[in-house]
Amino acid sequence: MMTTNRLSPEDREFLTLVSRAVFANPFSDERAEADAQISGVPAGADAEVRLESALERVRGFLAGFEAGRRPKLNALDVRDREWVETAYLFDVFHQFIGPFDDLIQQQIRANDESCPAPFAADVLRLLTARGFSHSEACRFLAVFYQMRRAYYFINRSLVGCSPCMKQLRLALWNNVFTRDLRLYERHLWNRMEDFSTLLLGETGTGKGAAAAAIGRSGFIPFDEKRQCFSESFMRSFITINLSQFPEALIESELFGHRKGAFTGAVEAHEGVFARCSPHGAIFLDEIGDASVPVQIKLLKVLQEREFSPVGSHEKRRFHGRVIAASNRSLDELRGQGLFRDDFFYRLCSDVITVPTLRRRLSEEPAELEEMVGIAVGRIVGENSAELTALVCRAIGQDLGRNYPWPGNVRELEQGVRRILLSHTYAGDRAAAAPDLRVEIARGIEAGALSAEDLLASYCRLLYRRHGTYEEVARRTRLDRRTVKKYVAGEPDSRNNSRVSAIGR
Repeated sequence: MMTTNRLSPEDREFLTLVSRAVFANPFSDERAEADAQISGVPAGADAEVRLESALERVRGFLAGFEAGRRPKLNALDVRDREWVETAYLFDVFHQFIGPFDDLIQQQIRANDESCPAPFAADVLRLLTARGFSHSEACRFLAVFYQMRRAYYFINRSLVGCSPCMKQLRLALWNNVFTRDLRLYERHLWNRMEDFSTLLLGETGTGKGAAAAAIGRSGFIPFDEKRQCFSESFMRSFITINLSQFPEALIESELFGHRKGAFTGAVEAHEGVFARCSPHGAIFLDEIGDASVPVQIKLLKVLQEREFSPVGSHEKRRFHGRVIAASNRSLDELRGQGLFRDDFFYRLCSDVITVPTLRRRLSEEPAELEEMVGIAVGRIVGENSAELTALVCRAIGQDLGRNYPWPGNVRELEQGVRRILLSHTYAGDRAAAAPDLRVEIARGIEAGALSAEDLLASYCRLLYRRHGTYEEVARRTRLDRRTVKKYVAGEPDSRNNSRVSAIGR
């Protein structure tokens, strides 16, 4: 009869830290702290150095099992064995980060055709040699690939060091893996199609990039016969902008149609729901523009997971996830009866707000230079400190620090192009001027205004209306100097940074 052994208290304490690192959100402070405790390298040090030191300690610990200095894995009790297995997963995953990243790049270039993964056999061999069953090894291989894709797309597509962008990356990772990766791996890795996502935010904030990060990070099983993953993550994400199609065509674009279903349907057409793979996701952009009849049909698809092409009674099964986005206030649309409550509740398994550029820059002004550098690199094909400095100088001279960027990241990218052409950018002043009445009302509703903010905003509102400090002073019963301080507290009275912050 096999004797059950137990790890020492010191070994358990160490493996508890490793488990925390494995299952923590990689964009969280918790992960940085766990790596720091494992490695002994302070959390404020270089992340790569900290990770390498942590891996060295984990591998040294696991070498004790290989050399027989610790109990055999199959002789440990269940809980201790799970901790050691988690450490093995940590080790194997990091051994193959390079090949996984290379595969991601190859797949982006190859687009729809799934690329071979020659290193996968080595991953499976290592996992099975360390006690995992073959089916477990295949599933962990797919989860490894999924984790690396999610990190790649979230980290590269949504840059920025402001607190709100850090929170966005945290939220996107949790959307893909839930807040507990352990429970995801055990119960939900093949059930995520039941979780729809709603992305909210102003035009140009990057909702499409956020949707793509989610949609290209789904679980894709490994096909051992073909020695590649069963499909390309580039093919698995399909997007449709609902505002681009007339009402008469939107159902066809969504669900497809059979030949002869209506005038002009000279051949059959597959809609986005038919083209979406079992491991894919559909991005319904501008969902707030969908008519009530279309909402009803989409609701039925989400509830029953079935749809029929226009002009057909054939039932087709839909297996993918749904991600929707809107730059309109769905609360207002619901209040007006233009957006159905039952449809909203079907979409809002998770609601993520993509922050505005003005909020990002108000939290971390240095983020502007980072984003300009990325835009310049995308335009010219390489990083250029000279061009980045030129653009940042022009923005500072022409717009100042308090320009609210009404077009958000999309406006910034076009502003960079204009500056590269003409060395100047005046901004979108018409769109930049906020409706102070709306902003003040939002601030009051949110409880986000101090008494000074409220008074300053009211003075500016009156100044826009009457045009003189004297009239504002008369109406507010303040002296003229106080009024001038509130109204002229910025270079352009239309773009006050405090007022722009109201209602965020």
